[in-house]
Amino acid sequence: MTLSDKRRERLAEFIAPFRVEPGAKVTVARDFDPSDKTGVKNKKAGRVLLEEGVRLLAEYQARLAAQDSWGVLVLLQAIDAAGKDGTIRHVMSGVNPQGVSVHSFKVPSVEELDHDYLWRYAQRLPARGQIGIFNRSHYEEVLVVRVHAENLERQKLPAEARTGDVWKRRYGEINDWERYLSDNGFRIVKLFLNLSNEEQRTRLLRRIDLPDHNWKFSEADIAERALWDQYQHAFSDALSHTSTAWAPWYVIPADRKWYARLAAAAVIVHALMEIDPRFPAVSKSQREQLLEIKNELEEQAPDGARADPFADRAGAGRSDGGHGRRSSP
Repeated sequence: MTLSDKRRERLAEFIAPFRVEPGAKVTVARDFDPSDKTGVKNKKAGRVLLEEGVRLLAEYQARLAAQDSWGVLVLLQAIDAAGKDGTIRHVMSGVNPQGVSVHSFKVPSVEELDHDYLWRYAQRLPARGQIGIFNRSHYEEVLVVRVHAENLERQKLPAEARTGDVWKRRYGEINDWERYLSDNGFRIVKLFLNLSNEEQRTRLLRRIDLPDHNWKFSEADIAERALWDQYQHAFSDALSHTSTAWAPWYVIPADRKWYARLAAAAVIVHALMEIDPRFPAVSKSQREQLLEIKNELEEQAPDGARADPFADRAGAGRSDGGHGRRSSP
């Protein structure tokens, strides 16, 4: 078993408790502990592991971009103050910004309301070779819109589209859309940051008590907190109906920020390992052309400079062979 295989196996074991098995009926409060930190000894160890995760993520992102066949879409859903922004900031800290796009979805605009409910999300999908992150996502359409029924009215749906079980139909439509994306080479990673009621209360107080956090506070957060039970029911129902073999949900314990970031990184890295993107191999003719160019560049080496500083690293093991000037050892 290779080192990569061992890492993938360890990651799979670590993230398994977070996975919502397709077809399972889950209740968030009953089935998932928001304070869990299984598999990590302490915060210090967690930080070391996160650094390793960030390094691996950067490595696989480079491969993903070079291969240019797959795209990755990360969906982050959570109750207010669960740490979505901090998760993005810490987990993606080592990647090339050119290969990542982050989109937050607020209240729909007039133009967006003139289209179907998935339209605005489809406009922000990542390209092949990229990682796209949705800070809140199309799941708002079965969460916030469900809890706040007035939002459904604003979507200008014809009367027949508002009859029957709207949410069950939307679960099916979302599953079909994600299946379509998956079949076309876009891996979907769905993360629900699971925060406890008490931890949310503490974090909201922090936003009030600390002056440099005041800007984060919104009275709307308090209004939404009053709807805690409705949101928990909506989350549980959505997780139960939309965790699929091609796009399973992962419920991330979020009471400890350091653990939530580590767990989120582990799920994303594992998804990239399963894709296993590779740097494209060059053909024999391309290699010969590269060697000709290499020889020309070696000829241009000034006195005292190595003809090729990277020859040892590449395992070339060759002298200048008459090309360029040899430097002193």
